[in-house]
Amino acid sequence: MINDLYGSMVFDDKTMRKYLKEETFLELKKCCENDIPLSIETANEIADSMKNWALEKGVTHFTHWFQPMTGITAEKHDSFIAPAKDGGVIMEFSGKELIKGEPDASSFPNGGLRATFEARGYTAWDPTSYAFIKDGILCIPTAFCSYNGAALDKKTPLLRSMEAINKHTVRLLHLLGRDTKKVSAMVGPEQEYFLVDTSVFEKRKDLFYTGRTLFGARPPKGQELDDHYFGAIKPRVAAYMKELDEELWKLGILAKTKHNEAAPAQHEFAPIYTTVNVSCDQNQLTMEIMKKVAAKHNMTCLLHEKPFAGVNGSGKHNNWSLSTDDGYNLFEPGKNPQENAQFLLLLAGVIAAVDKHQDLLRFSVAYAGNDLRLGGNEAPPAIMSMYLGDELTGILQAIADGRTYSNRAKCEVAIGVHVLPKFAMDSADRNRTSPFAFTGNKFEFRMPGSAQSIAGVNVILNTIVADQFKEFADELENCKDINKGITDIISRVMKDHSKIIFNGNNYSQEWVREAEKRGLLNLPTTIDALVLFTEKKNVELMARQHIFSEEEMMSRKEIYIENYCKLINIEAMTMLDIATMDIIPAVIEYKKMVTETVISSKEVGVKADAEIKIANHLEDLIIKSEKAVDSLKTALNEAHSMGENLNSAHIYKDSVIAAMNGLRAICDEMELNTAKSYWPLPSYGDLLFSIH
Repeated sequence: MINDLYGSMVFDDKTMRKYLKEETFLELKKCCENDIPLSIETANEIADSMKNWALEKGVTHFTHWFQPMTGITAEKHDSFIAPAKDGGVIMEFSGKELIKGEPDASSFPNGGLRATFEARGYTAWDPTSYAFIKDGILCIPTAFCSYNGAALDKKTPLLRSMEAINKHTVRLLHLLGRDTKKVSAMVGPEQEYFLVDTSVFEKRKDLFYTGRTLFGARPPKGQELDDHYFGAIKPRVAAYMKELDEELWKLGILAKTKHNEAAPAQHEFAPIYTTVNVSCDQNQLTMEIMKKVAAKHNMTCLLHEKPFAGVNGSGKHNNWSLSTDDGYNLFEPGKNPQENAQFLLLLAGVIAAVDKHQDLLRFSVAYAGNDLRLGGNEAPPAIMSMYLGDELTGILQAIADGRTYSNRAKCEVAIGVHVLPKFAMDSADRNRTSPFAFTGNKFEFRMPGSAQSIAGVNVILNTIVADQFKEFADELENCKDINKGITDIISRVMKDHSKIIFNGNNYSQEWVREAEKRGLLNLPTTIDALVLFTEKKNVELMARQHIFSEEEMMSRKEIYIENYCKLINIEAMTMLDIATMDIIPAVIEYKKMVTETVISSKEVGVKADAEIKIANHLEDLIIKSEKAVDSLKTALNEAHSMGENLNSAHIYKDSVIAAMNGLRAICDEMELNTAKSYWPLPSYGDLLFSIH
C-alpha cells in the first residue's frame, strides 16, 4: 500500500518513464545533469505528458510554484482550457508555458529592485525538482526573477550556490585523484512544531496575529519533569502524525521520524536526506501541509520559533553534507590513506569557512522570532562556534603540530601514508548547545528557526565552503608534493581558525568570556547581524562565486530590515490591543467585584483586610499597566516616525521590545492575581495541555 501511495502525486522518474518516450526522458536527465537548456520540441512533449498525467488525476489547473522573499510560497493558477474551433474547449499545455511564467514582480518584496510601475517578472522551471499535484493543482517548481534578471526569490541564489559547491568541490577532488563528475549538497531538515487545540487558539489574538503568545504567566508545570520528551504520543496527535506522513508520502517527501519534543505540546518531524533544492521545496511543502492536516484534526500547528515563554522554542536543524554522483558521502572519515586525506582536507575547509564567515552564518538565521529562541532550552547561543569532539579535534591538532596522535590507537597521522585512527560515527558525544556540530558524517547547523525557509541557510553554507575549496584547489594546483601541500593547509587552518572549535558547554558564562577573548562574533539580535551582510568582504565573496550582485545583496538587506520592523510593529500593536481592550478592563472588573465585596463585608460588620489588600494590589497593577501602555505607545510613535529602515529597526530593537517586555511582565503578574473566571485569555496551562 505504501509503495502505491508514495510519490503518487509526483511527476517523478518512474512516472516520466511511463508517460515520456525513452529518448525524451534521457534528454531531460542529460539537460538536468549538465545544465543544458531543453529544446522547445522536448519541452512541448514533456508539457503534454505532464498535462495528460495531471488530467488523469482530475487536475484542471497548473501553477508555477515559487518562493518569493516573503518566506512562504506563491502560486497563480491557470487552467489547461483553451478555445476550440467548434465553440467548445480543448485542454492544452505547451512547453513555453511549462518553462516560463509571468507573475507581477512589483507586488512581492524586492528591496527596491523593482518600482511599482516596473511590474514584469518571470518564473523559470527548475527541472531538477519534480512537479507535483497539491490541492488538485499541478505545481511546477520554479525560480523567480525580475525583468532584468535580478533574483527576487530564495531558490535562484540556492541554485547558483549549488553550481558553486559542485564546481569547486569537483575540482578539488580531481586534484586529490578522485574522478568525480558531480557533487551535490545534501540536506535533511528536522522540523520542530507545537500543536494546540483550535478552540483554545481562536481565543488568543496574539497567537492568531503573530504566531506567539505575547502574554502568559508560567503554569505550575512546564517541561521540568522531562516527561513529554519521547513520551507516548497521544491518540489525537498520533492520528495527526499518521495522516501527515501519508500526505507527505504522496508528494514523495521521505517522512521518516516523528516524536514528542521536550516542551509540552511540542513535537518533531524529520525527513531523509535529499539534494538541497529539493529538500528546500519539500520543507516549504511540509510546513504548509502540517498546518492543513492539523486543521482537519481541530488543532493548530504553531511554527513560530518561540510561541511560549519559559519552555523550549522550535528550531529547524539543518543537517548538511556533500555527496558525489555515485552516492559517496564526502564527510565519511574513510578507511584508507587517500580517503583520510580527502576527509581531513574537506573538514579543514569547513572549519576555515565557518570561522571566516561567522557573520554570514548568523545572518542566515537572523529573524525576529529566532532572537527569542537562541541562547537556551536546547537552542544554541548567538555566538558562532563549531563542535568536532575531542578525538577529531585532537587528530587535526596532531597534524598541525607534526606529532603522533595516540588517544585510541598509537599511529602517526601523516597524510596519505598512514591510516587515520578508527573514527566511528559515535566516537564523540552530541553537543546540543553547539551552533554547528559535526555528527559523524555530516554537519548539523542548529541555529535556523522553525518557521524559516532553509534556502538562505544553505545558500550561505554552500557558498562559503565552495569559496574555501576554491582557495585550497588554487594552492594545491601549484604543489609539487600533494601530501605535503595537504598537511600544510591543515596545519595553517588549525593555526588560523581553530578558535572557532569549541567542544564544551555553549551556555556557560565562561564560554561567553572565552569567545570574546578568541575574537568570535557575538551578535545577539537580528539587526546586529543584518548590518554586516553588505560589508565589502561579503559583497566580494558573493560576486566571486556568482551568487548575488551587490544590488541583490542590498535589496535583501532592506527586505529583512523592513520585515523585522513590520513583525515587531504587529506584535506591539497586538499587545496594545489585548492589554487595553481585554486585560486591563478585565482586571478593573475583577477589582470592582473585590471592592464591592469589601463594602458588603463592612456593612455587615465583617473584616475585609484580605480583600482590601487584593484590591490595593490590583489598583497598583492597573496604574503600572497604564504607564507601561503609554511607554509602548511612545516607543512605537518614535519608530513610526522613522519609517521602516535601519534607524527605526534600532528603535524597535532597543525601545519597543523593552517596552513590550515591561508591559508583559505587569500583565503576567495581573494574570496571577486575577480570578480565572475574569481573565480574558486562555492560560498557558490551557494551551500547552489542551490536547488530550
